[in-house]
Amino acid sequence: MKYEYKTQGVCSMKIDFELDGNTVHNVSFLGGCDGNLKAIGKLVEGKDASEVVNILSGNTCGFKNTSCADQLAKAIADAMTRQ
Repeated sequence: MKYEYKTQGVCSMKIDFELDGNTVHNVSFLGGCDGNLKAIGKLVEGKDASEVVNILSGNTCGFKNTSCADQLAKAIADAMTRQ
């Protein structure tokens, strides 16, 4: 199923991704650090959603209390509750 998540407190504005059961696919970010965010998408492709949430949750960016990776973890956790 496809999901769209509007981020908060980071440079990227939106995250699109798919969950096939508990498997993460096709992560893409709108805005933010293009190369780094493409790399995150590649690294989590085909991974278990719970594993991705556990690894990325709590990651921060500079003085912010969140990051694009943390926002992805929040997005996936939220999507998992809606399945």
